Amino acid sequence: MGEASAPAPARPSKDPLQGKTLEMIVSELAEHFGWQELGQRIAIRCFQSDPSVASSLKFLRKTPWARAKVESLYLFMRREQVRRGPGRGG
Repeated sequence: MGEASAPAPARPSKDPLQGKTLEMIVSELAEHFGWQELGQRIAIRCFQSDPSVASSLKFLRKTPWARAKVESLYLFMRREQVRRGPGRGG
């Protein structure tokens, strides 16, 4: 009666954050901008006062508006890196 059909081939996700954990995002932003500039770009205390990845994760997981700002800045940073291309800073 019916053969089990093979699953359709997986399509690559159009979500640029696919596979990125919040910890990876915060770590990359802190490495790229530094905590001081990150605190200037997104004015939240976890980036300005004794910043750490752990304290940032704790706050961002409970605060959707702040997480959205962090994700938006991450996407901006990635677009700029792509636009500049390899070997041109970034």
